[in-house]
Amino acid sequence: MTRSDADAREPVTRLRELLDALPEELSRTVFTHASWTPKRADSYERLAFLGDSVLSLAVTSHIFPLLERFSAGELTKIRAQTVSGRSCRAVAERLGVPERLAAAAPAGAAAALPSLLSTERVLASITEAVIGACYLQFGYEPVAAAVVEAFQAELADALERPVDFKSALQERLARRGALVSYEVLSESGPPHDRTFTIAARIGEEEIGRGVGRSKKDAEQAAAEEALATVGAAGRA
Repeated sequence: MTRSDADAREPVTRLRELLDALPEELSRTVFTHASWTPKRADSYERLAFLGDSVLSLAVTSHIFPLLERFSAGELTKIRAQTVSGRSCRAVAERLGVPERLAAAAPAGAAAALPSLLSTERVLASITEAVIGACYLQFGYEPVAAAVVEAFQAELADALERPVDFKSALQERLARRGALVSYEVLSESGPPHDRTFTIAARIGEEEIGRGVGRSKKDAEQAAAEEALATVGAAGRA
C-alpha cells in the first residue's frame, strides 16, 4: 500500500472499528441484499433507511456551527453533496464494502455479484446500513464522530467544488428510486422581463416551488426548496 492509499483509508478508521465490533447477526443484515433473502425486511434496506437519517443529522450538526456565515440554503446544498450517493460510495470503497459484500454473498448470487459491486446505489445504501446498524448498537455520539471523520474528504470537496441544487436533489432522491420533475406553474411579465414559477414534483406531489427570471433559475430555486423539504422529512 502506498502512502497516498494509506492516507485515503485513514479517515474511516473509527467507522471501520465500529463495523467490526457489530454482533454477527446485525453485521450479516448489513451485507444482505434484498435478492438474497425471502423477506426484504431481513436485508440491509431498513438499516439504510435509519442510517440515512443518522448520517444527515451527524453532518448537519457538524457543519451548522462550523459554517456559521452560510445561509440555510447554502448549508442544505453542502449537506446534500456531502451525503450524496457518490460520497457514500466513496466511503463504502474506503471501508472495504465491496469485498465484505462479496464475502457475504450466497453461492447462488455469483452471476449477479459483479453488477451489485459496481452499482452506486447498492454501495451507498450499505454505507447507510453500516451507519444505521452502528447507531443501534453503540448510540448516536460515537457514530456521529465516526461519520464526520469518514466523510471529511467529501465535505471538503463540497466546500471547494459545489454542485448545483438540481443535481444534488436528483442524486439524493435517486438513492431511493425516486425521480424529480419540474412543471411551469405560471409565467408573468412582458416578453423581455418574464418571471417563471416552477414546481418540483415527485409524481403528483409538490416538494418545492421556485420563482426566477428564467426557467433555469426558477428550477434551481424549486430544487433548493425541495432539498430542504426532503431533508426535513427524512425521506431520502
